[in-house]
Amino acid sequence: MLLEGKNAIISGGVQGIGAATAVEFAREGANLCIVDIKPENEAKDIEEQIRKMGRKTIFSKCDISSFADAERSVKTALDEFGRIDILVNNAGISRDQVCWKMTEEQWDRVIEVNLKGYFNLTRHVAPLFKEQKSGKIINVTSINGLRGKFGQTNYSASKAGVIGYTKALAKELGAFGVNVNAVAPGLIETSMLRESDSRDKIIDMAMNEIVLKRVGQPEDVANVIAFLASEKAKHITGEVMKVDGGQYI
Repeated sequence: MLLEGKNAIISGGVQGIGAATAVEFAREGANLCIVDIKPENEAKDIEEQIRKMGRKTIFSKCDISSFADAERSVKTALDEFGRIDILVNNAGISRDQVCWKMTEEQWDRVIEVNLKGYFNLTRHVAPLFKEQKSGKIINVTSINGLRGKFGQTNYSASKAGVIGYTKALAKELGAFGVNVNAVAPGLIETSMLRESDSRDKIIDMAMNEIVLKRVGQPEDVANVIAFLASEKAKHITGEVMKVDGGQYI
């Protein structure tokens, strides 16, 4: 198993890519701290799957845009497991609108969660990784952080920021044996897509770009995250791996 005996924190772990990653990590031998702003009862299904595989799991309710919340969640994981080996920054939101109609709240909230939230959790994990001279950080960005998308200046800016953050952090922590990488999904079949009023239109537009002609699944991204969290990726850092079926090409 790729992650036997490792302890991981995954933000946004209740649904979508985060939930699929939590299950994949457990399958590969890791214990999980699931961090999410959603109530704990919504994590029960994922926690049950993890426990059935013989792994430990805890839930920490957290608004990652809060520095104090992030600190508390990291402490919760450390108190439970005694050590943290992997951080997956995945939680994110969108508040789509063209720039000339976007409100300050729409801009600020997306940046606070998608960019500052990643810093908040990393800030409290990085000293631990630095001291133990090992650790894996995987940040979930987006192909729209690489290319931009109409109606998503806030989201695209936040995800582009994650890419720059990943590369700078890789340089800062590399001397301490810490790998920092990012994954950039294209269109993925998550609850955010399923619940969108424009679901069919979004899929039709994306299918014109996706060379593999299939909508990505959360597990497609989770598999790459698990690889980057493992020792098989020990000589990879500062990279952005697209998981998009060729949508970016």
